[in-house]
Amino acid sequence: MASPFSESDTILQTPNRRQCMEFRLVLDAVGIPSRPYQSKGSWYLEVAQRDAERALSELQAYQQENPPAKEETTSDRVVQGDAVPAVIAYGLVLIAIAVLESYQAYGLDWMQAGQMQAGLVCDGQWWRAITALTLHVDLGHLMSNLVFGVVFGLMAGRTLGGGVAWLSIVLAGGLGNLVNAYIQEPDHTSIGASTAVFAALGLLVAHALRFWGDRTNRWKRWRPLIGGTVLLGLIGVGGERTDVAAHFTGFLAGLLIGWLGSYANQQLLTKPLVQHVSGIAAIATIVIAWFIASR
Repeated sequence: MASPFSESDTILQTPNRRQCMEFRLVLDAVGIPSRPYQSKGSWYLEVAQRDAERALSELQAYQQENPPAKEETTSDRVVQGDAVPAVIAYGLVLIAIAVLESYQAYGLDWMQAGQMQAGLVCDGQWWRAITALTLHVDLGHLMSNLVFGVVFGLMAGRTLGGGVAWLSIVLAGGLGNLVNAYIQEPDHTSIGASTAVFAALGLLVAHALRFWGDRTNRWKRWRPLIGGTVLLGLIGVGGERTDVAAHFTGFLAGLLIGWLGSYANQQLLTKPLVQHVSGIAAIATIVIAWFIASR
């Protein structure tokens, strides 16, 4: 198509059709005729040569008054890899402990040695707060925690990185069990990864409050917390052998550790070394707890 201008200047070249049309509307609004066209994958905007200087000035003023929306950076939001290998490791640990317990491997009564018994934990056997996270009463209990652990763990891994996420989950789950031990009767016992599962939910809520909460609206600001609490109520309460208190303490511990962790240097989470060391530390914490329990 021939240009409608006898002499023209191209004042814009962009791969973005939307931007080209937006700038055309800006020029139309101030009475400067323009013509957009496409060539070789790019969009161009041309004006009469006599209007070129004024058109450029108008577009520059428009851009200064309407700066592009700030893109999220790694300091605002960190999305990491290694989430899938991390949840696979989670599943393998739970399955391995279940197999060892079923065969009473190494002559150890795994259930008796590792369950969270409030009185013993309060007497100093802190490791039970960790070992109890890996024990399950039956296959249904194990499968439930595998499913929800994979879902929440995958989300946490994509947000914080697999290693950091699971180290945080193990620590928060252990803290949740410790708190639960101190608020229960001495003969209260508890097992299962569900405390850690709800700690993962707490981590996600804390991260959402820190980075995605809408600070311009006080109700929208707290939507992640409201949503997380509702989800806790829907799947964390019910069942004759459900330790509801452990679910709530795990969730609260996840909120606390997630909140503290959100103020760490976010750039560190992009470093593979940090993720790998954190992942090894998470597994080492479980191994050390079981080593102490076995002795």
